[in-house]
Amino acid sequence: MAGRPVSPGRTAALGILRRVSRGQRLDRAFSAETARLEERDRPWVQELTYGVMRLRGRLDFLLDRNLRRGTESVSSGVLDALRLGAYQLLYMGGVPAHAAVSQAVEQARGLAGPGAGSLTNAVLRALQRENGSERRFPDATDDLPGYLASWGSHPRWLVDRWLACWPQEDVKRLVDHDNRPPDLYVRPLGIPESEAVDRLRSNGVRCRPLGSGTGCILLEDAGASPSLVLSLVPGIIQDPGSALVTAYAAFPAEGRLVDLCAAPGGKALALAGRVSYVVAADRSGTRLALVRDNLRRLGWRMDLVQARAQEPPFLFAESVLLDVPCSGTGTLRRHPDARWRLGPADTEKLAGVQRSLLEGAAGIVRPSGILVYSTCTLEPEENEDQIDAFLARHGEFRLEPAESAAGEFVDRTGYLRVLPQKTGFDGAFAARLRRVR
Repeated sequence: MAGRPVSPGRTAALGILRRVSRGQRLDRAFSAETARLEERDRPWVQELTYGVMRLRGRLDFLLDRNLRRGTESVSSGVLDALRLGAYQLLYMGGVPAHAAVSQAVEQARGLAGPGAGSLTNAVLRALQRENGSERRFPDATDDLPGYLASWGSHPRWLVDRWLACWPQEDVKRLVDHDNRPPDLYVRPLGIPESEAVDRLRSNGVRCRPLGSGTGCILLEDAGASPSLVLSLVPGIIQDPGSALVTAYAAFPAEGRLVDLCAAPGGKALALAGRVSYVVAADRSGTRLALVRDNLRRLGWRMDLVQARAQEPPFLFAESVLLDVPCSGTGTLRRHPDARWRLGPADTEKLAGVQRSLLEGAAGIVRPSGILVYSTCTLEPEENEDQIDAFLARHGEFRLEPAESAAGEFVDRTGYLRVLPQKTGFDGAFAARLRRVR
């Protein structure tokens, strides 16, 4: 017999996971599936779906132990229903166990028939009895890669890569960082930071200025929505890692600044108050519309150009910002689905794209001008290796870090390097290059 109808929130959550399994990014899937939900239901659905994406490796390890032929023996839809039920059982204490199980059973039954419903019930009841203890996972002392891939919920290839780059304790801290919900920050624009803090606090939003040259304010109230915050303070929602890139850039106030991969516009908007003339360019008209929306909200004006960075339609610029598409391994806390979308070959593919973008950007930098290359990845092929190769090809450029507020994040070479495991921020890398002839 059929049980109780599946709640709208759980229906949306399964729809989100199904979209992600078909290749859609989590944030876009969430927006599409929750558009018709009541506002009060969206935080719950976000906690559930983003939590499943963060801990998918951990959940799958447990589910695999309780499926006779492993997770590969069930369809992807039924596996998503199992993941949703398992996460509610183990990590959402406010959800009654009977509701978590029965609703997952109904979802599996709707996807694949009564047999799938019975299987889901048996697996989740077994999981409830086990309680998902860390003791059931590979031991961190005897098998650290296995532990970080399963309990730590990261792809094994990525764990192995990081362990080859950093000390074990750094990698453990990074994995732990990625598995926590991200903090929320606002960067005020056009008003002093102290005034922004006063406005927020006077409206009941707990917050504190972050300092460290970021210009960001940490929102300590987990219930504060970005829309509420931005209605009180002119600014942008921006992680300190991104904010530090613009501080490190230290572009001169005079002359034209072209941001070649601008959407959604956070860095361009932050720089608009410091540089006399900013042009925001992006290859995607849809994403460029996001920049336009932010400008309209702030009441600002800026030239927007739809263009490919490989072939920028500009004769020259005194300053160029190139915030390239990258693997984003510094932002897995904020974009948890990315860890499952990436593969070992992606860094090499992206490095090829980045090289072509750099060549296009370099061609429009005026002699004595500044080119800043930035990413939100932790991978050397996309960061220092990319810049080392560029400088070897282009003797007319040299690395020239500026004395800036981001100084404590600049390494001995002169690169900006923001590491999540050391800062708690999103990861960021940047290289400030001057064209000397």
